[in-house]
Amino acid sequence: MVRRNLLALTLVFAAGNVAAQDWSEQLSRTLELPSHQWLETLRASPEVSLDDFTTDGCSGGMSSMWAFFAERYPSFADALGGHPPWEECCVTHDRAYHTGGPDPEAEASYEARLEADRVLRECVRETESAQDSILREEYALSDPQVRTAYGAIAVAMFQAVRLGGGPCTGLPWRWGYGYPQCWQKPAE
Repeated sequence: MVRRNLLALTLVFAAGNVAAQDWSEQLSRTLELPSHQWLETLRASPEVSLDDFTTDGCSGGMSSMWAFFAERYPSFADALGGHPPWEECCVTHDRAYHTGGPDPEAEASYEARLEADRVLRECVRETESAQDSILREEYALSDPQVRTAYGAIAVAMFQAVRLGGGPCTGLPWRWGYGYPQCWQKPAE
């Protein structure tokens, strides 16, 4: 009886969690689609062109702060390097963000952004294997602790780009940053 109740409670919780996730994803889509429509309109303008690709590595100061610590603390640089181990993940992510995806249609643009963010999250998780021995030896972390740390970093980065990376935000790391700001009139 207790097991059956526990199973029922688990299923109710899981269903509620899925419903909350579906609701959250639908809300995100509803709030973000108008910005993708503005970007779509901008990209359709014959006066607008895509700027050359640029990257800051991992945005939000992550790459620059890592480099700062690596310069000032040689033991940090010796153990972990001069750049975040997942910096290539960020550069790949920046390439997708620069163009705003292959299809300018708003719904396709939204889906391409979501996929780019998911790929970033998984790429960061996958860098664990390149660093796990260093983290275990240098910082006396167990395998589960290393997995937890990388999982937390990957989720935090995913949430940060979902929150602050939408198109037409005015931020330098926005979706479609290779195009002019969405509210600016194209240069004549």
